[in-house]
Amino acid sequence: MLANDPLFIAAMVACLAVLGVLVVGIGGFGRGGAFNQKHGNRMMRWRLYAQFIAVMLIVAFVYFRQKGA
Repeated sequence: MLANDPLFIAAMVACLAVLGVLVVGIGGFGRGGAFNQKHGNRMMRWRLYAQFIAVMLIVAFVYFRQKGA
């Protein structure tokens, strides 16, 4: 069952982290001002790192489930 699979749970947590960083980044961009000037590029980098981790976890999940592990 997927709910008991630690790799699936890790992938979902990583996806939620991407969503959280994306929402903060879009909110800062929409409001503009000092926050966006100071943290805009940093939020984009964090999102890219989080997306990379999420994609690697999803690929690992699919690979190991295909193998029957």
